[in-house]
Amino acid sequence: MSAPQSQPPSLQKSRFFIALLPPPNVQTYATELKEYFRDRYRSKAALRSPPHITLQAPFEWPTHEYERLTAALHCFNPKYPTIPIQLSGFGAFPPRVIYLAVEHTPELMTLQTELSQHLAETLEIVGPRSRSRPFHPHLTVAFRDLKPAAFRQAWPEFKQQAVQFTFSVQRLTLLVHTGQHWEVSAHVPTT
Repeated sequence: MSAPQSQPPSLQKSRFFIALLPPPNVQTYATELKEYFRDRYRSKAALRSPPHITLQAPFEWPTHEYERLTAALHCFNPKYPTIPIQLSGFGAFPPRVIYLAVEHTPELMTLQTELSQHLAETLEIVGPRSRSRPFHPHLTVAFRDLKPAAFRQAWPEFKQQAVQFTFSVQRLTLLVHTGQHWEVSAHVPTT
């Protein structure tokens, strides 16, 4: 049996997603929460990416067209170049996801809609969202590998916690999957 052939460069793809990253103090807090879930509830999947608010769900893109992807992001001209973000308390998608709740401000909701339209029109990237699954901004601290029994134990601990952060974001972040985790690939100013 011969060794598997690798794909020619023109067929190689990477996985990307587009998000808003909070400032360092919020990243530190969210990472500490993720570590708490890892240590207390054996849920470590959220640690595979930096704390973020997803705007465009993961998608595959040809590696050799990376410059086209980043150029399209640089051409994006949102209505609101500064996006106020308010994190207030916790939310959940039972039975596996716990997150820091993000206020649905007009600026944030408009940014996500405009970005989705821009990506669809310029790059033919269409996300999995539909009327049945609208954009629900959040900052995940535990998901996928949080077992339902652990969720039932953890959720009462977090659902009443009063956590509040307010900040503004002026750039989009493109993240790439390395095969093990997500890392920042590029920052794109919204101004």
